[in-house]
Parts: sequence; C-alpha cells; structure tokens
Amino acid sequence: MPKVRLHVEGEIIEQEVRDHANLVVLAGIRQFPKLKYGCGMGKCTKCACRVLEGAEKLDPPNWKEQKMLGEKVEEGIRLCCQLTIKDDIVISQENINAPIPKVAKSVNAQ
Repeated sequence: MPKVRLHVEGEIIEQEVRDHANLVVLAGIRQFPKLKYGCGMGKCTKCACRVLEGAEKLDPPNWKEQKMLGEKVEEGIRLCCQLTIKDDIVISQENINAPIPKVAKSVNAQ
C-alpha cells in the first residue's frame, strides 16, 4: 500500500492508503485527516499541494490542473482531487499560492 506524507499546518501526517486512492475522497469520509479541500472536482484549488517527492510516480497533470493552476504546474503544484496515488508520495499544503479561479459575473437582465 502506498504511503502518503502530508505537510500541513506545521504537522507531518503519514498514512498508508489503498492503491489508486484519491486523497480528497478519503478526507471527505474522514480517512485522511487535515487535508485542505473544497469542491473535489478541480474547480476551486483549495486542495492545491506541492509535490515534494514522488512526482514522477503520478500521472501527468490533466486539463483541469492545467486550466486552474496554469504555470504553477511547472513549479510542482498539483490538485489533490485530481491525483491517483499509486506509490509513495510526499506533499505539502503549506505556503501554497495557487491561483484563485475567476468567477463569471452574472448579468441581471432588467
């Protein structure tokens, strides 16, 4: 089983997860504590993390990550909700400056 080490809020949380796990799903059912997340669909960037070790063992960033994170992807920033954990990985949610998604303004027809 893959081991995930998460640096968050000055703590290091290390936990084994099942193969092909998604950390946001696990956090949502309280099986991966302290992970910061929001929508779980790649739209809000609240689950952004920096991959410190094991990036080569992840699938390449998908179109949602490319769209939401832009050039931050090149700096090792990823969205936890879009990651499938297949091998040991070390990630950090400390000092992440992910872009804030632009929200379309609604136009009120009068």
